[in-house]
Amino acid sequence: MGTIFEDSAIALDKWLIALWMLVNCKNGISSYEVGRDLGITQKSAWFVLQRLRLALQSGNVNKMGGKGKHVEVDETFIGGAARFMHKDVHKRRITETGTKDKTAVIGILERGGKVRANVIPTRRKHIVQAEIRAHVKAGSAIYTDALMSYQGLREQDFAHQVIDHAEKYVNGQMHTNGLENFWSLVKRGLRAISALSRPPVPVS
Repeated sequence: MGTIFEDSAIALDKWLIALWMLVNCKNGISSYEVGRDLGITQKSAWFVLQRLRLALQSGNVNKMGGKGKHVEVDETFIGGAARFMHKDVHKRRITETGTKDKTAVIGILERGGKVRANVIPTRRKHIVQAEIRAHVKAGSAIYTDALMSYQGLREQDFAHQVIDHAEKYVNGQMHTNGLENFWSLVKRGLRAISALSRPPVPVS
C-alpha cells in the first residue's frame, strides 16, 4: 500500500527484475525488451517502466554546489539522427543542417554528486545564466567550455573557469568531462531504446 506496486496485477518478482534491468542497462531499456524478458505485454512493461522512472526521481529542488564545491555546466542538442529517418519524415522534420531542428538541453553536474538536465529554449546568455543561478549556489567553482553565453559568471559571485576545447579538454581540475560522459550515456540510451522499441520482424 502507498507504493508504486499498489493495485498492480503484475507479480512483485517481475517488478524487481524490471527495476534491476532499468538501473543496470547503461544503453537504456525499452518496454518491448522488458515485455519479452518478463513474459508480459508491451503495454504492461511500459506501465512498469513509467512507474519505476517516476519512483527514481529525487524531487530535490535544493541548489547544487557551494563553497569549495566543483560544478560542471555544459549544453547539448537532443534529436533524432537524420540518417535513421524515413525520407518522408526527414523532409518534414529536418529543414536545415546543424542543430536547428534539435532540442537544446543544459546539464549541471556537481562532482561527487548528482546531475540535473533541463530543456532550454535557446543557448542565449540570459537563458543559460538564469538556469545556473536557479540551480547552483553562489561561491561554487564552475567549469564550462568557451561558449560566449557563460561570460560574466564571475561578476555573479561564481568562481568561473573556462576550458577551451579547441586547445585542450583537460587542464588540471578544469574540464567538463563528467558532463560529456553523461551526455554520451543519455544519447546512447536514447538510440538503443529507439532501436529496441521496434517490434521483431516476423519470419515467413
